[in-house]
Amino acid sequence: MRYQIAPAALYEDNRRRLRAELPPGALVIVNANDVLPTNADGVMGFAQNSDLFYLSGIDQEETILMLFPDAPDPKHRELLFVRETSEHIAVWEGEKLTKEEAKERSGIAQVHWLTEFETLFRLLMCQASSVWLDSNEHPRAVVETESRSRRFIRRCQTTYPLHHYERLAPVIYRLRSIKQPAELEQLNEAIRITHDGFERLLKFVKPGVQEFEIEAELLHEFVRRRAGGFAYPPIIATGKNACVLHYVTNHCQCQDGELLLLDVAAKYGNYNADLTRTIPVNGRYTARQRAVYDAVLRVFRACYEMLRPGVLLREYQEEVGRLMEAELIGLKLLDRDAVAKQDPDRPLYKKYFMHGTSHLLGLDVHDVGASWEPVRAGMVFTIEPGIYIREENLGVRLENNVLIGETGNVDLMAQIPIEAEEIEERMNA
Repeated sequence: MRYQIAPAALYEDNRRRLRAELPPGALVIVNANDVLPTNADGVMGFAQNSDLFYLSGIDQEETILMLFPDAPDPKHRELLFVRETSEHIAVWEGEKLTKEEAKERSGIAQVHWLTEFETLFRLLMCQASSVWLDSNEHPRAVVETESRSRRFIRRCQTTYPLHHYERLAPVIYRLRSIKQPAELEQLNEAIRITHDGFERLLKFVKPGVQEFEIEAELLHEFVRRRAGGFAYPPIIATGKNACVLHYVTNHCQCQDGELLLLDVAAKYGNYNADLTRTIPVNGRYTARQRAVYDAVLRVFRACYEMLRPGVLLREYQEEVGRLMEAELIGLKLLDRDAVAKQDPDRPLYKKYFMHGTSHLLGLDVHDVGASWEPVRAGMVFTIEPGIYIREENLGVRLENNVLIGETGNVDLMAQIPIEAEEIEERMNA
């Protein structure tokens, strides 16, 4: 593997915590993601089902996990099915996991070839009181392609229509939202690699460089440090491009006097960092750029103190909006009297700060968890306020990853420069 594999004890503990949430007679079945096609005979790179990886540590296509804690036969309480390799597969695709390797990686004693799934599936379905199936229930997900999990749900409900089916997502999402120490080790490695990439850019960026050249520098640094590449499509946005929230074409030239917004981070061991910095192309902020930058940084600092256990994200976002209003008034972008008379359902600050401030982070960049429930210690959030002034071709966003603690937060990106003076100093060293 490119990355250092987490100990099997992590996945054993994840399964233990899931079992504690299940009623008697529950059968859990989780499928790997599909390998998706592109065109002709092309395929996209494989991305594992995060729930399957969380419970098994297996990062291979066509894998199936079955958990049946109350199975009459103890050998059927944890079952892992993996694709059997062959000489043909070894030649054309490379070696797949052996049973022993899958057992060592997952901590599951009963590993079978995928060809044995049907027999055991029928047996356990007959013995189960309820069947818990996996699905993608992220509130922002718009899924138009039928997934492997979705096909399996349809198959189960067609073949076994009288069974009692339950949603696994609410249970496993709640578990995944609290990060275990071994998970934080993987995430911190993704952050360390991201830090190295950013430091490299501070020495590379200058007027005339292309956005895609910066992307290439990052990719080189990430991959050579054993990352799985970018955690998400990188946003490398100079000048007016910084005011496009999901700008990913990265095709423009950086001009003297512009700001460069970098929303870029590495993935390591399937865990994702998420960093944003905004730096001056020529190494020096103008007075106006610095005023906007400092306003965003003040909001960032306040958010770090506000995001605590027990806080509701909806109320947190409302308070962030009030902070941003004050900063925008100070920047002469909003009028104080107009703010006092605004429609509370259409706050004026959203012209310049139109996105949310924080989201969960982990195996997915926009990680799973009930965003309507109170924040809990052990969660990892982003904090990413921004101000986007389209009429000035100026956008600033700052983002770090923060571990929520019982008595105080931990800024997991504290080592990455964020103060304007430090960024200027590094760029001009």
